[in-house]
Amino acid sequence: MRSLSLGLALALVVGAPAVAVAAPPTELVDYVTKKDESFSWKLVATNKSDAATVYEIDLVSQTWHDIKWDHKLQVFLPKGVKPQATVLLWNQGGTPNAISMLLGLQIAEKAKAPVAFLYGVPKQPLFGGKKEDALIAETFVRYLDSKDGSWPLLFPMVKSVVRGMDAVQQFAKKEWDFEVKSFVVTGASKRGWTSWLTAATGDKRVKAIAPIVIDTLNMPVQMGNQLKAFGKPSEMIKDYTAAKLVPIPDTPEAKKLWQMIDPWVYRDAITVPKLIINGANDPYWPLDALNSYWDDLKGDKWVLYVPNAGHDLREANDKGQKELLPTRAVNTLAAFGRCMVYDKKMPGLSWVCDEKAGVCRLEVANSGAKPTASRVWTAEAETRDFRKARWTADAAAKLPAEVRAPETGFRAFYAETEYDLDGLKFTLTTQLRILEAKKK
Repeated sequence: MRSLSLGLALALVVGAPAVAVAAPPTELVDYVTKKDESFSWKLVATNKSDAATVYEIDLVSQTWHDIKWDHKLQVFLPKGVKPQATVLLWNQGGTPNAISMLLGLQIAEKAKAPVAFLYGVPKQPLFGGKKEDALIAETFVRYLDSKDGSWPLLFPMVKSVVRGMDAVQQFAKKEWDFEVKSFVVTGASKRGWTSWLTAATGDKRVKAIAPIVIDTLNMPVQMGNQLKAFGKPSEMIKDYTAAKLVPIPDTPEAKKLWQMIDPWVYRDAITVPKLIINGANDPYWPLDALNSYWDDLKGDKWVLYVPNAGHDLREANDKGQKELLPTRAVNTLAAFGRCMVYDKKMPGLSWVCDEKAGVCRLEVANSGAKPTASRVWTAEAETRDFRKARWTADAAAKLPAEVRAPETGFRAFYAETEYDLDGLKFTLTTQLRILEAKKK
């Protein structure tokens, strides 16, 4: 919603430090493009079933600070699907398991396209058993202590994705006698962060990205937004607060660090099509975090909010029971992937929300595919903290829709449109808006 550009306003309100963006730092590209002779890959198994052929690959992406990064890489080729010039590449942590296999097969089958899953992003545990955010925070501190630009863990994470693309291309040439030219790069949380930064390197093979549940671009402003919504930084980022990385220290080194790893700083270079998927009850981020950077993004872009879903995007019913896999997110990701692989047009969706006297009129315009259904989702909370709020849909609501501020507290809302892509039902949404009760 054009009226929801809050970046400058929030910076002024909360006193967030300014971020210099005239010339993005070069450390990311310097590290990713640095020559490393340890790259290698080997096909170790080919598993065929009635649903798909799954190729198992062992990969070494790099040696980082004398640590070899080894990965498992799976390539899913659904039955009846031929190799394509574009492959959807999902990056995640850990090693293959039953859930990741099911997820990979579902995405590949619904996208009707080859899909690669890269595991072990990042290499962990390291440095005394540290994993995930604790490990990232440790490497940030090591950068601040050493000023060595290769330390931030996001950089080798990006390099592992780049080497994953190398491996898939070489594999396809050898096993399929086929040339893979481009990739749709995706992943969730810090792997979504990695997806953004992979595009920021300028690698021409990145055709599109789908960053998932990493709703924190324009980080200095987002830190202020967290304080406004929660009264303190989210407990989910405690590894960064414990390391005294949040609030961002007022030092040149700390400011440069956050510029080095904030995708927003590289926004002018990230012009590929992008699909952003967020959970409407994600405990990591303030509900309206997207509004601090959406208008700044270049190129084609789409967003999906998943109602009653947290960081794992699995929707919960009114009894709190979660679905096994995040169906709404998987369907939209698969539709996006199919469109990017086969050069089809995604539906165009634009919106405007004009607020007057506590009433917001939401107008939505569609282009390309015609929606098969639309609905307006709303939730209410006593404060701007909507993490435990229950979202309800009004399928009878017609667009344009008028939403009123509540008598007390806060009301959040967004519109969702549903589409059918050759039998695959998927949804897209608008940004969301939070209305506050009029102060008496």
